[in-house]
Order: sequence, then structure tokens, then C-alpha cells
Amino acid sequence: MSKPGQESVSNDTREAIMEATFRAISTQGYNDLRMRDIGEEMEMTRQVIHYHYDGKHDLMSHFLEYIIDQYEGSVEVAADAPPREELDARIDQCLFGPEFSDFGHWDRMKVYHELFTHAQNDAEHRAIFNEHYERIRGSITEVIEEGIEQGVFRDVDAARMGQLITDAIHAARGRRLSLGHDEAPEQTRQSIDEFVLTALDVE
Repeated sequence: MSKPGQESVSNDTREAIMEATFRAISTQGYNDLRMRDIGEEMEMTRQVIHYHYDGKHDLMSHFLEYIIDQYEGSVEVAADAPPREELDARIDQCLFGPEFSDFGHWDRMKVYHELFTHAQNDAEHRAIFNEHYERIRGSITEVIEEGIEQGVFRDVDAARMGQLITDAIHAARGRRLSLGHDEAPEQTRQSIDEFVLTALDVE
């Protein structure tokens, strides 16, 4: 349970804590992470962390939501963009990430992936990741359904196609992060173009 101070945390303080958490996990790893390590990565005293968050697990739950918000809120597509353009934007955002001024996309994905791996032993965090997965798949599926309605995509099973694309994205990120295959995201993007999206486009 979050402490009373959690609800009143300012955006600047929250961002400072979350960005410090990124750096600390990247250096220490999740298992060895201590609140002290996060405090050492920020200018404010670590007592600020203890005031707003009730221990490491509570902080990690909010941290996961912070990571997810960064990515789910970063897709920029015009309201009247055609379905194929929006689908391309969503796939690219998931595979290559938004631009960050500090601590880049793959640095952040490394942390995300480590927490994702640990989620198999944490029901609360697993639920957060499941909700995120469903939102990604749902957003891709909705674009495919819209394209079908507009007649620019073939009449396929939108839910299955959305799941295939989402799973391909997750596999590519995992291969790059776990196996060091730096080319995996670009290879997967090319494969999605050649074998998946061509099956959608109406000739």
C-alpha cells in the first residue's frame, strides 16, 4: 500500500525518483537494488523516496507504470492519418522507441526486460505487464479493424493479426536484449513489412 505522501508527489519529484530508479537498476540490477542505490542517483535526499513510497516493491509497481506511460503516451499520429500510417507508427514506436534526451530507449528497455523476467514470480507486477500487453495488442487490433472497415485492409481476423504483430515485437526486443542480437528489431520490422503487412494491404 502506498503511503499518504504518494498521492501528493509532484511531477518533478516523481520524475526525479523514477529516472534515478532507471539508472540504479541499470547499474545494480533488480535483485541487488536498494533504496540507497536510487538515492545515490538523485540530488534529493533518499528520505524523499521513503516518504512517498512504502518500500522497494511499492516503488517498483509505480516505476512499472511510469515506464509504460512513457511508451503508451509517445505515439504521435494525426487524427486523420490513414490506418497503414498509424499501424506503421505504432510498430516503430514499440520496436525502436521514442527519443529520450538522456538514458536512451534500449537502456530503458533493458530495465523493462529485467522487470518483465522477474514478473513471473510477482503476481502484482505480472498483472501490470499483462494489462500493458493487452493495451498494445488492443491498439494494434483497433487500427487493423479500422483499416478493414475503410476497405484498405483485407478482411482478416484482426485480433489474431494484432497478436501476431505484438508477439513479434516482444520476441525481437527479447532477442536483442538477452542474446545481444542488435539487428533483431530491424530484421523483425522488415519481416513484418514483407510477410505480415503485405497480407493486409488490398491490391
